[in-house]
Amino acid sequence: MRTDELPTRARAPQLTAEAQAHDGPDLPGHLSDIGLDAFAPYLMNRIMGRYNAALREEMAALGLSTPQMRAIAVLSVRDGLQIGRLAVYAVVEQSTLSRALDQLERDGKVRRVPDPADSRATCILLTPAGHADFARLWPHMAESYTRMFSGIDDEEKRAFVGTLRKMLANIRRNEF
Repeated sequence: MRTDELPTRARAPQLTAEAQAHDGPDLPGHLSDIGLDAFAPYLMNRIMGRYNAALREEMAALGLSTPQMRAIAVLSVRDGLQIGRLAVYAVVEQSTLSRALDQLERDGKVRRVPDPADSRATCILLTPAGHADFARLWPHMAESYTRMFSGIDDEEKRAFVGTLRKMLANIRRNEF
């Protein structure tokens, strides 16, 4: 095939007027102007996809899905959250999380209790069985976390995590 016969790259529409009128640095007009390897959301999704894939075998051995694992992990640190708040921390759609919690409750890994501060709300508590599952999963999570930061010194790691926190605050503030 000759070079002039190669299909041309389809271009997405350029930035909206609102995006062009922002007060920040100039934005490229198209994702291909940045490239996938320099587009932070793409890189973050790839990292999390690989992190979750590394845990799939261990999760499967415990009969856990990714939303269930995320719920148990969050509850191991912040037990007793309302479902909506747990969905935010677990990064799972609330409807998906509700189904995951239904199964975890049937399996005796969580229990739902009325929120003492709001009788209309329900809080989720991790049971001893849920704590035991997390205790079995944690070494695998910690190993994947450690491998993720292999070759990255403590100062660089702190700076990276600090940048992620700032990005999260920006997203919250701007309600992306």
